[in-house]
Amino acid sequence: MFHSGDDDGDYYSQTQGNYEGGHANDEEGSSDATEGHDDEDEIYEGEYQGIPSDAKPGVGQVALGRPVADGLKDRKELESERQADEEELAQQYELIIQECGHGRFQWQLFFTLGLALMSDGVEVFVVGFVLPSAETDMCVPDSSSGWLGSVVYLGMMVGAFFWGGMADKVGRRQCLLICMSINGFFAFLSSFVQSYGFFLFCRTIAGFGIGGAVPIVFSYFAEVLAREKRGEHLSWLCMFWMIGEIYASAMAWAIIPHYGWSFSMGSAYQFHSWRVFVVVCALPCVCSVVALTFMPESPRFYLEVGKHDEAWMILKQIHDTNMRARGQPEKVFTVNRIKIPKQIDEFVEMQAESGNVVSKAVFRVKTELYYGLSVWFPDVIKHLQADEYASKVQRHKNELTEDFTFNFTLENQIHTNGVFINDRFINMKFKSVTFINTTFQNCYFEDVTSVGSFFRNCTFVDAFFYNTDIDDSKLINTKVVNSSFHHNKTGCQMTFDDDYSAYWVYFVNFLGTLAVLPGNIVSALLMDKIGRLSMLGFSMVLSGISCFFLWFGTSEAMMIGMLCLYNGLSISAWNSLDVVTTELYPTDRRGTGFGFCNALCKFAAVMGNLIFGSLVSITKAIPILLASSVLVGGGLVGLRLPDTRSNVLM
Repeated sequence: MFHSGDDDGDYYSQTQGNYEGGHANDEEGSSDATEGHDDEDEIYEGEYQGIPSDAKPGVGQVALGRPVADGLKDRKELESERQADEEELAQQYELIIQECGHGRFQWQLFFTLGLALMSDGVEVFVVGFVLPSAETDMCVPDSSSGWLGSVVYLGMMVGAFFWGGMADKVGRRQCLLICMSINGFFAFLSSFVQSYGFFLFCRTIAGFGIGGAVPIVFSYFAEVLAREKRGEHLSWLCMFWMIGEIYASAMAWAIIPHYGWSFSMGSAYQFHSWRVFVVVCALPCVCSVVALTFMPESPRFYLEVGKHDEAWMILKQIHDTNMRARGQPEKVFTVNRIKIPKQIDEFVEMQAESGNVVSKAVFRVKTELYYGLSVWFPDVIKHLQADEYASKVQRHKNELTEDFTFNFTLENQIHTNGVFINDRFINMKFKSVTFINTTFQNCYFEDVTSVGSFFRNCTFVDAFFYNTDIDDSKLINTKVVNSSFHHNKTGCQMTFDDDYSAYWVYFVNFLGTLAVLPGNIVSALLMDKIGRLSMLGFSMVLSGISCFFLWFGTSEAMMIGMLCLYNGLSISAWNSLDVVTTELYPTDRRGTGFGFCNALCKFAAVMGNLIFGSLVSITKAIPILLASSVLVGGGLVGLRLPDTRSNVLM
């Protein structure tokens, strides 16, 4: 029933009784909501009266859905009334959640949403892990390489903004189900496609789907948490992103290098081990979709859009689930009247009055730098590995080889101005071998595989090729005279045999992710004690200092150590920002605001890959100084911002 009076706004009521908003006592099963009630007015467990459909407006009341008096009010007055209603609802909803308690329901939702967040972490790393193998397997030329990483992040960027906005209109659970289903389906499909263009399309749509996970998950979970537990449990939820990274790194380490797991159907269909890895990485997403089907919508969202019957039933479900888990099934859900915000039928721009511009600016700067550096670190390590590998290259000049049989692997070599006469290359591999101005006369090639190997300005005279992968793409400015090719291998050849670096890259990512664990634990335990912004400021300053010392990193081991240190220090700021963002935006704009900020993160990942990746091959000074100065500056600004830990969710 709706009531209106001089000192009170509209309410949704389960009975004629009043909900005064007193603090509920979980142990005694009573609250101010039931004090002074007669026996015939009290709601009993399982009883639900709903909104009377035939009630007529009495004195001082208006009919449901017919706010006649509002038509005479101007826009500012209506917005002012709605703001007052929202503030009253926020206070009352906090008391209702406290009465429902924290127990089995929140933990069920915690693990369900954790799987969705884990899927986001997996998606970010799956791209980097399969990129080299996918591009090699599909014979992607150098001019088209790198598109996979960029388009997937762009898909995630668009998805974050789109699904965040949709979650404010359609609902948290419904949108999360749809976006996770899209991600799971297209991620699974991408493991079977053979065309690089179709593979790009599938991974882009999968990224578009998973882009909605982060903004919806945190908005959804925050709306069933009481104020005193919100910071801690949102921080624990952040650990699932780390678990997703560890899962992806471990699966890549265990699956991708094992090419014995692959199979083929002729030369047209190849299913290598990296495709198995893609399928395995889709499993957390599938599990989250199944678990979400058993969870209800956010009651706070239902109240915001006027679905009060549904909200009351879900709140009662939360209460009863927690009470049964405590061994107190007889406890009654005492809430019978909930504040109704005034509905204004007009699109409201995304502008959270409860936050301020500086807070959001700090958020955007930090997330951009965090993602940019996270993408840049692997590039630094790869460049260090490439430099070390190049320093060990074997150079051969003006050599003459006659009547020799090569049946072993040639690796990391450069042959210049050489001559090979009557030589046989049988059942062998060229790995990172380059021949320059070299002549092959009357040579025989059989069962030869070449990876990263080229023949530049060479000459083949009376040569015979059988079952090799040597083709025009590897014969650069090379003359072929009176030579023949038979049964050439189709597709691109990949191998991890005796490839230590493949295992090492995955292990480095595993270590960097594992280093996040201590920071996650510290942030969860201290989030509600020292405050979000204090943790944000100090974490950013320390992260900036650790970033500066990258300047002195000259070895691979030192860079890996700095990566672990940076990840461990920065995660507290990351968790603080997730908590602050949910508290800065009101319910009707929380998903949109969080989605917009998360979209900036993905955009930063793309820009970080392009800018930092290009700079690291020239100099480390510019990206290091830029990142460290912005991190320290942002952290100092963050220390001066107001804390949100005492705020109720608007």
